[in-house]
Amino acid sequence: MAYALIAGLPPIYGLYAALTPQIVYAFLGTSRQLAVGPVAMDSLLVAAGLSALSIVDPSQYIQMAILLALFMGVIQFLLGMLRMGFIVSYLSKPVISGFTSAAAIIIGLSQFKHLLGVSIPQSNKLHVVINSFLNTSSPIQFQTFLIGIVGILMIVLIKKWSPKFPSALLAVIVGIAWVYFNQLNEKGVEVVGLIPQGLPSFQIVSFEIETVKQLFPTALTLALVAFMEAISVAKAIEEKHKTYHIDPNQELLALGTANVIGSFFQSYPTTGGFSRTAVNDQAGAKTGMAALITATIVGLILLFFTHWFFYLPKSILAAIIIVAVFNLIDFKFAIRLFKNRKDEFIVLLLTFLFTLFIGITEGILFGVVLSLLLLVFRASKPHYAFLGRIGTTNYFKNIDRFSDEVVHRDDLIILRFDAQLFFGNIEYFKKLVEKAIHAKEKTIKGFIINARAINYIDITASEQLYDLIASLQKKGIRVMIVGAIGPARDLILKSNIITILKKQNLFITSGDATDNFDGLTKKTPLQKKISRQTNS
Repeated sequence: MAYALIAGLPPIYGLYAALTPQIVYAFLGTSRQLAVGPVAMDSLLVAAGLSALSIVDPSQYIQMAILLALFMGVIQFLLGMLRMGFIVSYLSKPVISGFTSAAAIIIGLSQFKHLLGVSIPQSNKLHVVINSFLNTSSPIQFQTFLIGIVGILMIVLIKKWSPKFPSALLAVIVGIAWVYFNQLNEKGVEVVGLIPQGLPSFQIVSFEIETVKQLFPTALTLALVAFMEAISVAKAIEEKHKTYHIDPNQELLALGTANVIGSFFQSYPTTGGFSRTAVNDQAGAKTGMAALITATIVGLILLFFTHWFFYLPKSILAAIIIVAVFNLIDFKFAIRLFKNRKDEFIVLLLTFLFTLFIGITEGILFGVVLSLLLLVFRASKPHYAFLGRIGTTNYFKNIDRFSDEVVHRDDLIILRFDAQLFFGNIEYFKKLVEKAIHAKEKTIKGFIINARAINYIDITASEQLYDLIASLQKKGIRVMIVGAIGPARDLILKSNIITILKKQNLFITSGDATDNFDGLTKKTPLQKKISRQTNS
């Protein structure tokens, strides 16, 4: 019910979302402990997506939220059918951390209106929320605030004392009793009020193509974020159990089907929740039967006990949410990135700020694009090292790391390039070679490319590598390639590179190439076979 409030929906829709999707997942999901239902993140995304549409009619807002469940379910199901469970890997940890931390702050602040008993408009932008609080003319409702603070303290302290104890449930009971016996609902304390009794009816929501266009960006974001959230918590729990294996593609099918069928029974978007799954695991759940029992209890409440929640203060629901989302803010991970991975910290920080001030959907998409750009940047300027022989051994190490141990030579250069060669970094590779050659242009006689880390050479890089080798040979420099692994060696032997490089300049190790260059050894038949072996 608390999560339904985040989504801008009546509390009853939180119960509906905790019913049908959970039953469907119990039969189709691969996790034995994952608890499917409404969660804070998806609820906020629903609110953010629908608020952008400026819907005035409450009934239309509800219908659009249900449609979102249908559309995101269809997207997840199609992704599962296409075996695209790997897509979650494009949501890097810094992006997820930055996004969830910002979303947690927005979710927490969005509940302050219920915690303080003031009336302010809903927004998913930090500066708008703060501005609304500063400019509101509504006075703080003291009794509401007191109930909410007591609820927060109760949940936090009980969790520290006994994590397994249902502290949120106790806070709900205390809150209801507090309001009921003091009749605080008549003194300005806002309560949940009348909740419709009975199970959700089967309904098919009608829609137009224009509605699909409006909801598609939010539905796609929901589909990916919900899957990421479910698969991450499912895998975390899986590590504790060795009796089953999580299948990402089946999870997409299960979550998609749960949302599609759930939408026919008035459910808004759902996924696997962190806190409820942890409680499920702590309680000793071993099979999907746990989910079915939970759904049965929810069903019984809908049938017979909804009137119990009439006096439930919304400030208690706000307290439950605030405590839950605070744990989503990962300070330790951000500090660790700042100390050790400045580039990834920037991705986290920008995703965090973009989500806070621009928008929820925009924040996650911006983070994904930013992390992909960082990936492209790294690929375009990968790590490299110029190598030298360590004394009289057959070890070749980075001359910058072992400057006192390596043998420095003016007539031979060995370059190790630690990435595939493709159109995005071939110019960078050529500049490295040209700069190294220029520094020893009067003495250089040989150039060795250590290709042990090169697993692919695309056509653009292949043609430019051919030109580079040709230009070096014209200067009287012998070019050799060593350590090429199977895929790269196949590409070299099948391209025009081999016509100018010649097979006698392919070697297994830098030691073999160096000794051959110095005229100390010749290739053995076995060395020739290994260095020239192809899959054709």
